[in-house]
Formats: sequence, structure tokens, C-alpha cells
Amino acid sequence: MPASINSAVETAPDFFRPVDTRSNTRLMHALLNRRHFLSHSTTGLSSIALASLLQDQHLLAEETTPLRPQIDPGRPFAARDSHHEPAATNVLVIFCSGACSQIDTFDYKPELIKQHGKPLPGAEDLLTFQGQQGMLTKSPWKFTPRGESGKMVSALVPQLGELADEMCFIHSLTGKTNTHGPGENFMSTGYTLDGFPSMGAWATWALGTENETLPAYVAISDPRGTPQSSVNNWGPGFLPAAFQGTEFNTTKPLGNLDIPAGITPQTDQATRGFLKRLNARHLQRFPGDSELAARISSYELAARMQLSVPEVTDLSSEPQSILREYGADDSENTLKAQFARNCILARRLVEKGVRFVQLFNGAYQTGGEGVSNWDGHKQIKEQYSKHGPVLDQPCATLLKDMKRRGLLKHTLIVWMTEFGRMPTFQKGASGRDHNPSGFTAWMMGAGVKAPFTYGATDAFGYQAVENTATVYDFHATILHLLGLDHKRLTYYHNGFERRLTDVHGHVIKEVLAS
Repeated sequence: MPASINSAVETAPDFFRPVDTRSNTRLMHALLNRRHFLSHSTTGLSSIALASLLQDQHLLAEETTPLRPQIDPGRPFAARDSHHEPAATNVLVIFCSGACSQIDTFDYKPELIKQHGKPLPGAEDLLTFQGQQGMLTKSPWKFTPRGESGKMVSALVPQLGELADEMCFIHSLTGKTNTHGPGENFMSTGYTLDGFPSMGAWATWALGTENETLPAYVAISDPRGTPQSSVNNWGPGFLPAAFQGTEFNTTKPLGNLDIPAGITPQTDQATRGFLKRLNARHLQRFPGDSELAARISSYELAARMQLSVPEVTDLSSEPQSILREYGADDSENTLKAQFARNCILARRLVEKGVRFVQLFNGAYQTGGEGVSNWDGHKQIKEQYSKHGPVLDQPCATLLKDMKRRGLLKHTLIVWMTEFGRMPTFQKGASGRDHNPSGFTAWMMGAGVKAPFTYGATDAFGYQAVENTATVYDFHATILHLLGLDHKRLTYYHNGFERRLTDVHGHVIKEVLAS
């Protein structure tokens, strides 16, 4: 080979150089050698075994590819598969608006009783939401052991206390705000700001519903009105508007369902039939028009709801014994009777297969601070003595009734509030200020351990100190029980893959039944 060609070959990139067939042959012989083959095989099998062990111990990197539901615009609420096998198929959230005090309900602190009337150690000059704090103050209600577990529960909620063995308590929740509106937003949507989808919107967007005659998501507002953050608690945020919760209760019927005066049922039926034929003809001409398909679907659901909603809200078919058990016939406490009827409505909605139900106890301030909700700043003994009976009997009976009917086998019950309250009384007052540093929620029913207690606040109930849990963890756990991976349930919005849990949260595996 001429010298000029040799020089060109030596300086050329590797992929231009001639292939050395002899070296390739030697390499092939080495690979086919029995000793080398067994060596490489052993290494490969070891790698497979290692990967399996890492997978079992959850040490492999998690899959984070978004799992978005495939939604037919013509059937947006059709039932869809979950990401993994769900423990629960329905959720009932009981939301005590106004920040129900953990100190006076479920978080027993014997040291607070011992130190009653003394300063909170290390926080003598503490300023909270409304200002300076007074002394440590024990609960006005006595705590006693309940059930076989001996869980200490306040006499403020004696009938709920009877169910302590059925409950899974989380005593170490922490929030990000000490203001009611943002606090309700945070508990319901995972964000303190307005405009983000609620838990129920995420759940129904992901899963749809088995029920075809009622909304997939219902918010039952308190008889006194809506909570402070109002529709944000059940809003769709940037998810399709179809997944907003539908608000109604037994005293406030769903609007615009009745046929207008002067229109006979026959005329109404004929008109809807005519519109259906026109819409079908249009869809044949424009089969890809998803907006029209969605609009037709919403009109058809509304038509079905003209029959189903009045039926489900009509409690006249309930036996008198049930009304009495819930307290719905209490003529002396009409507010309790009205809330009791809402509790019966919640049970009936779950029975009908509604995917997600929110039941509110307490409304935005009407009549003064703490009068219409759990915001006990000034006179907690006087105000909670009224709120406790409204919640206790109806709510406890709801839980017992659902268990009796077998509904807890597939329904997750969640009790929560926007944050907790201080172990001190406010300076110059007889009530407690806001406290997001450590508060209580509990769950019951499908997929959770009971009786069980997770986490703890300090000796006075001020701050979470053991197994501290965030609201993101709480939400991740609820989604997990519904068969949803909170890290992969995302919606692309304004350049971000948005989640209920933002970029945070871990499933609280300790509370799971399996």
C-alpha cells in the first residue's frame, strides 16, 4: 500500500479505518469460550437478582411518567381503571369548617391538665394569628378511654368516641397557613391559593363513576351556608369544568331542575327528543366535534338528574326509626336535625354509587365569630357546647349506618378540618387561636387500619413531634387508597405537570390495612 494511503488510514477516524477481522475473530472466540460464557451468565443472573431485591425494598427509581385518563368526550364520567388495585372505590369527606380544636376532641394531653394555668414553655412571648397568648388551658371536657383500644376521646363527642375502635387517627398533621380561607383551600386542593382542582375533582377526572344518573362528585354544604373558601373546596380548577362538585343539600335543592311553569312534561320530553335528533345529526356531519359531544353528555345527565336528584334528596322513604337514630326529628335542636338530614343524604349518595361526597359541618361566619363554625377564639366552652351535639349524634349514626349496610367495605371515610388550635387560651379571651403546627384527622373504612394511631404532637398538643405528616402525605394516602399514584396523576397546565400533591408527599404506609 503506498505510503500516502497508509498515512491517510492512520489519521482517519475509527469508522473509516479497515476492519481487523483477526482481532474480531479472537474476540468472538473469547466470548464463546465456556469459562467466559459462564462468567458473563453469572454476572447477568446476579444483576437480575439484585434488581428484584431492590424492587421488593422500593429502592429502585420510581416510574414518574404521567398517567392521564383517556376520556371519551361523549361519556366524560364513564368509569375508568385505576393505576393499581384500589382499597376504596368511594370517598366520603366530613369537613369541620372553622378549625375544630384537636385539644378538645381527639388529642388527649395529660401534661396539659397538669400544667393548666402556666405559660407554654419556651413560648412566653409567642404571637399567633390574633396576637398574644395567655396560659396553658386544659379542655373544658373530660377525656375518657373508649372502646377496647382505650382511646382517649373527649366528652364533647361521646357518640363518635364510641367508634374509636373503628378509626385510624393521624395526630401529627401540619399545614402551611393559619388563615381559614387558604387553610380550607390547602386541605381541599393541596394549595393555599385559589384556582386549583379539589380532591374530588382529581378523583372523578381520573376514575369517573359507576353511577350514570347522579353527579360523580357532590358537595353537601352545611345548613347554615357554605364554608369560607366556598366553591374552591369542590372546584375543578384547571381541570375540565365537568369535574366540579355539584353542591346541594336537603334544605337547598339543586337549582334549575324543575320544568318551568306552563311547560307540560309531554312538551318537555318532545323538546328534548327533538334536540337529541338535531345533535345526533350534527355529530354525524362532524364526528370529531368533542365539545358538542361533551355538551350533549351534560344535557343528558341534567335530564336524568331531574328524576334522580329529587328522589335521592326526598327522605320521606326513610323509616322513622332511622330519622330518630340520626336525630333528624329533633324538634328542640333544629340545626342538628337539618345536619342529620344532610348525613342521611350523604349515605344515600354513597349507596347510589357517587364517587366522591363532601359533607360540611360549619359555614362561613354568620352571626359573629365562632357562631356558625368551629372558630372558637373567644368563648370556646359556650360555642363548642352548641357545635358538638350538632356534629356528634348525626355523624356517629352515619358511620354506624354505613357499616351496618356494608358500605364501609368499599368506602373510605375521612374526617378533617383546616388546621388545629392552640393549647393556650388567647390573652384576655376564653378561646384558642389558630395552630397549623400539629393537628388531627382520622380515617375509617376501606383500606385503613383500625384501631390505629399514627404520629403525635408534643406534651401540650402544640407541635407535631412524632411521625410528622404533611397535608401532601395525607392527600397521597387518600389517592393511593383509590388506586391512584399521586406522582403520576398529572395534568399539563401552563407549562407544568400539575398534581394534587404539587412536588411533595409520600403515602403514609403505616396506616394502610395491607
